[in-house]
Amino acid sequence: MSKGVLYDGNRCIGCRSCQVACKSWNENPAEETSNNGGYDNPPRLSASTFTTMRFREVEYEGKFHWAFAKTQCMHCLHPACEGACPVGALKRDDETGAVVYDDGRCFGCRYCMVACPFGIPTFQWDEPLPWIRKCTFCSGRLDGGLKPACVTACPTGALQLGERDELITEAHARINASNGRYVDHIYGEKEAGGTSWLYISPVPSEELGFPALGEEAPTENPHIAMRTLPYYAGGVVVLMAGFYWLTKRKQKLSQAGDHQGEKEEVTK
Repeated sequence: MSKGVLYDGNRCIGCRSCQVACKSWNENPAEETSNNGGYDNPPRLSASTFTTMRFREVEYEGKFHWAFAKTQCMHCLHPACEGACPVGALKRDDETGAVVYDDGRCFGCRYCMVACPFGIPTFQWDEPLPWIRKCTFCSGRLDGGLKPACVTACPTGALQLGERDELITEAHARINASNGRYVDHIYGEKEAGGTSWLYISPVPSEELGFPALGEEAPTENPHIAMRTLPYYAGGVVVLMAGFYWLTKRKQKLSQAGDHQGEKEEVTK
């Protein structure tokens, strides 16, 4: 048993209270966006934005839908990022379900970014001492018996915290009692081996930009990330060797020019 959050696309009104609460609780700085406040092309998750709202106008089964979806770290049951990290900087808490990050261990290899099937971890490219950043599931609040900030701020009950198994039962009950108002699918129940964040929606998850994933845990992704290490290391060696060769060549040319100058002086 571990915690989870159920997102209900029929209850969400796209107000972004969750996004504001997330920024406030995590003391993340405001950032400029280029979408003029709209939802069609929302800002990507970044070092200062752990969650965003997606909005799509979707025609599905002959009906028009204004469809919303909240995006953040999915907090996988079998995190690919944890498997890819060579120093144990990412760990899943089995009790809360949170995948937490320890910047004291991280050395910036960014394998977690390669491994994650949802493309969640981001890097602080603009910081002099950069780290990986992502949603923490408000693990500190969970440890203190509180709900995540986004869940607390939601005014319509579109976000519900609970035990993951109980949320799955609740989600199926809502779908069965909805008379077709939901797609008969819980995104995150089985995708990538299961996630702590679960979604029910009036439109298919693919229409909201979620990746279509199989039921197996993405054990291959960490392997792919780790297999890049020899090539990465080899590339660094080649690059440094190239700099060394260029430096030595410049030194030789400079020395040859000096010798030529000395010969000309002697001839004169």
